[in-house]
Amino acid sequence: MTPSRTDSRRQTGVADRFVAPARLANNLQVVLVDLIELHLQGKQAHWNVVGTNFRDLHLQLDELVDIAREASDTIAERLRALQVSPDGRSDTVTASTSLPAFPAGEQNTATVVDLITDRIAAATATMRTVHDDVDADDPSSADLLHAIIDDLEKYAWMISAENHSA
Repeated sequence: MTPSRTDSRRQTGVADRFVAPARLANNLQVVLVDLIELHLQGKQAHWNVVGTNFRDLHLQLDELVDIAREASDTIAERLRALQVSPDGRSDTVTASTSLPAFPAGEQNTATVVDLITDRIAAATATMRTVHDDVDADDPSSADLLHAIIDDLEKYAWMISAENHSA
């Protein structure tokens, strides 16, 4: 055990067990709320998208929702593995997400593409902002962020391609 990690461990009776320092717990919590909000906004878009290429975007949004939901579960379970209680309650998510609110009502496909792409960018920006501190505290958690960023940025590209022409 290195002296710098002593404050992050506690005796469990058998072996020392890593416990997330407060900074790591806080950083993973902000990622968690953005992923939960991305999942919810993806569903809102899915239910209210209309217009050209509706079906394709409708299905893509469900795939994005699955990615965001799985990623939020991964982060929440990582927090639990690090002896932290994740907070995914709706009031917590609403109060602390960095994602802008999603508009109510029907939205045309071109608008939804831009709105969702912006929300994915906001969620990945949060992960990139906390990444270096997460990596310094727990490289294993940083590896999870890498995979989630990769998945979301790939999906942002695939969804945003709807509004591009050659």
